[in-house]
Amino acid sequence: MISRAFRAFVALIGALLLVGCSADLSDYQQEGPKFDLFEYFEGSVTAWGMVQDRSGKQTRRFEVELIGSVEGNVLTLNEDFVFDDGEESTRIWVITRLEDGTYEGKADDIIGVATGEEVGNALRWTYDFELPRGDSTVVVGFDDWLYRQDDKHLFNLTSIRKFGIEFGTLTLFFQRND
Repeated sequence: MISRAFRAFVALIGALLLVGCSADLSDYQQEGPKFDLFEYFEGSVTAWGMVQDRSGKQTRRFEVELIGSVEGNVLTLNEDFVFDDGEESTRIWVITRLEDGTYEGKADDIIGVATGEEVGNALRWTYDFELPRGDSTVVVGFDDWLYRQDDKHLFNLTSIRKFGIEFGTLTLFFQRND
């Protein structure tokens, strides 16, 4: 007979193995439509989303109006946010497509350089973000996974982490305004 402690140990190891598994960008190689960051965000896009804490409780909702312009290998993306509590903010991304097809991006509240790569219908975008907290800020890591649904729609799931521990998620839906 297998002891309760041994069964608990096996269950714990199984859970740890599942937690250690994550999607790989190459999993989306055959998926379409092809993600093209510059093509999708050039022009006017509307988005809406929410932030949830680690328990899954919704903590904020927001809408975003985005205007993108492309010049050569640079996308300038102006994002105007309106939050459910009335707060408004703006972020301006300057995103460069590198020779190898990957991306680098900068914005005022991004620490260092954001990096991104697209494969199939997916884009993974990672960066450190200066998150306002009361009268100060805290630096958190954002791991964005964006998925192209069709010509007009895109969705984004983001893990928000500090010291490698997820303490929140962000879900965002985009629609092109053609």
